[in-house]
Amino acid sequence: MTIRIPILAALGGILIVTSALTDSLSASDHTPKSSEPEFDKLDRFMQVFTAPPTIAQEALTYLESHWSTNDVPMAIEGSRFIRSRDMLFKWFDVLEKKTRKSYSDNWSAWSSWIWQQPTKLPDNYAEFKSRLYRRIDPRFAKYFDGNPAHTIRLDEIVWGGVVQDGIPPLRSPKMISAKDADYLEDSNVIFGLEVNGDVRAYPKRILAWHEMFVDTVGGVPVAGVYCTLCGSMILYETETQGTNHAIGTSGFLYRSNKLMYDRKTNSLWSTLEGTPVVGSLFGKDIYLPRRSVVTTTWGEWKKRYPESKVLSLDTGHTRDYGEGVAYRDYFATDKLMFPVPGEDKRLANKAEIVGILLPDTQQILENSYTPLAVDSAYLNKHPLYHSESNGVPFIIVTDKSGANRIYERNAKQTFKSWDGKNTLKDASGKTWRLTEAKLTSSDGKALKRLPGHRAFWFGWKAAFPDTKLVSLK
Repeated sequence: MTIRIPILAALGGILIVTSALTDSLSASDHTPKSSEPEFDKLDRFMQVFTAPPTIAQEALTYLESHWSTNDVPMAIEGSRFIRSRDMLFKWFDVLEKKTRKSYSDNWSAWSSWIWQQPTKLPDNYAEFKSRLYRRIDPRFAKYFDGNPAHTIRLDEIVWGGVVQDGIPPLRSPKMISAKDADYLEDSNVIFGLEVNGDVRAYPKRILAWHEMFVDTVGGVPVAGVYCTLCGSMILYETETQGTNHAIGTSGFLYRSNKLMYDRKTNSLWSTLEGTPVVGSLFGKDIYLPRRSVVTTTWGEWKKRYPESKVLSLDTGHTRDYGEGVAYRDYFATDKLMFPVPGEDKRLANKAEIVGILLPDTQQILENSYTPLAVDSAYLNKHPLYHSESNGVPFIIVTDKSGANRIYERNAKQTFKSWDGKNTLKDASGKTWRLTEAKLTSSDGKALKRLPGHRAFWFGWKAAFPDTKLVSLK
């Protein structure tokens, strides 16, 4: 068979190869550290994945004769880091024999399969991950040390191929005026936002290399989190319960969605929900409030907001910020870079949807809500889309550029037309003006903007298996 294990990944143009695991090992790393059977077995796994061939073979023989069903997730995760082709063949032979499954050398297929099984992980799985990944980046150990509380399966937390903040966030990045942003073409994709009158545009061509900016916009501490793999851009307020969380890019993924971390506690956070999912902050009712953001073109945004600020090319980093350069190959196909538990073929993997989590407060903390995904192709054909989610009535307004904006509405209120720019009319003939913050009627009433964002269908469905879907099919 041909070895196809993805032992490295190119994220943000930075490569980290797994030879870091073996090159940094000392002799003591190949010696069992405990006489307790559970931890002796963990030592044996580490030897298979990182030790020289003779020691690795002895460990493989031991594990084959002391195999447990609970060993399978550890065996699959660690297989990415076996450098010897001969050992890799032998390891998968054992795995196929013990599971009676045949996925050859396809680590993604093995992962997808095991994540769909109700597997009980060994009690020392967190210790396994800490020991495995700290050799790549010592800071990784802090995510898993002490068997932290968690709400997601630890074996589904996958290394993305970079060190902590290896895809460097832009912190307080330089902004320029719209008239000075001559590097942008009208067709370029930007993420537009407005906070307390502070209007800004963040080009996708820059954020694809950095995946996050952290700044104060309109007097509010925020983080714009762009997950290139799952296609989502979300704007979070970073201050909650009196604490401003200094977040960054963890280097790990959950179901192909990036995981954030906070510098103070090294807890891991869900990018799509804005809540801690692993670590000391989990279970403390912490939720980052989300703000509205729109995906549109520079030409459309510039017409609406000629005084907008724009992210400068002067980021302090050297990258090719040309349109479509970052992740060109990934965006060009429907193939995935990392595994998910399963693919829902109602839409193409990377079909764009508008993801909606309403209401976005206590129900998210209690996990007592149903997410909603609306196919962007459907919205292009229905530019005024009325619906409700978890008891919250809303309207999605879609312009000719494909930009989607979500606003609250009264349950019996409908809109009949809009000019594709700034003006809507409701069923009673009343005129409403569209802004980033709200819809305002001619008699002074207001309907606030609601958070929602674009995402790739596969990433949204993987994170929210019970999501509702509205589509053309």
